[in-house]
Amino acid sequence: MKKVIFCSLFLLMSCVPLIAQEQDKAFVRDYVERLDNSRKYLLLVAEQMPEAQYNFKATPESLSFAENLMHIGFAMDWHSQSLLGGREARTWATDTVFKVADKSKIEMIGLIDKTFEQALTLLREFDVSQLEDRLDYFGLDRTKRHIFMLLADHITHHRGQMLVSLRLNGIVPPRYVLFQ
Repeated sequence: MKKVIFCSLFLLMSCVPLIAQEQDKAFVRDYVERLDNSRKYLLLVAEQMPEAQYNFKATPESLSFAENLMHIGFAMDWHSQSLLGGREARTWATDTVFKVADKSKIEMIGLIDKTFEQALTLLREFDVSQLEDRLDYFGLDRTKRHIFMLLADHITHHRGQMLVSLRLNGIVPPRYVLFQ
């Protein structure tokens, strides 16, 4: 009887890592779906604002609509490609890819769409065994799982500012899209 209990317990314990790995795969799969929905909604928001209002700032110290859009792209690139993917990080001070500069509305929207696609491609192939890897995040000890969640929060934060800019310009934002 003790042998049966021991063998059963051993079999059960050997399945725990497989169950955890499947849960991690589900987390990443759900995250990718959510991020793709976030992409679609952000693109609708970006399309809604007339190009002439892309420099609109809700307050003098705020980022403009365009700066919020490009900042989302920069942060998405940094969180996904550098923190999760291991590529050398860009620096905001010297970066030219995500600066508004003389980019048109169409160019900015295209860049954001491309950056989302690159992030989604990397995340679809993400090795879930790395989710608990730890890294320095502005002096805080965080896991790569945290980075997934921080990226989603960051996009939502800046998109929210863009929605306020639409409202302040008398534009009704696109209807909220669930699960993003």
